[in-house]
Amino acid sequence: MPDGRRVKGERRRRLLLDATLRLVGRAGAVAVTQRAVAAEAGVAPSAVLYYFPTVDDLLVAALRDVNDRWVGALQDLPADRSAALDALAVMVRGSPTGDEGLAEFELYLLSARRPELRPELDRWWGALDAVAARLAPDRATAFAAALDGLFLRASTGVDLPDVRVVLAHLAS
Repeated sequence: MPDGRRVKGERRRRLLLDATLRLVGRAGAVAVTQRAVAAEAGVAPSAVLYYFPTVDDLLVAALRDVNDRWVGALQDLPADRSAALDALAVMVRGSPTGDEGLAEFELYLLSARRPELRPELDRWWGALDAVAARLAPDRATAFAAALDGLFLRASTGVDLPDVRVVLAHLAS
């Protein structure tokens, strides 16, 4: 039987991370305070402090959470090259837009400026580089850069070219 307190704690933590992403997406990382996250999540400010003692802890956890999902998706690509390119194109087209997509890139940009967040940015780039090395060994750097750029464009709602065609061209 699961521990009800642990389940409730995980739900509360998820609620706080989601609230943080919404705030970052709407107004940037500067909008993230313990009070603002509490208000966004509909909980007492002390709840934020309990799970995340500092705003930095909250931002690191939000970035790690976002990264876990995307790095995991890249690592789960099919072994078959063509199927992997198809799956990548679907991932890019399915990238979150609006607040969530902007929040993800806001956090990545923040990690470029803040040393304590940098390992998450490096983990994302490492995952992109690994996919690029597997799918486009002769053009891995260009493939990774293009893929990162396509994700960024998709998150801002910009119309994309045929992603599969672009990826296939770079992988050829």
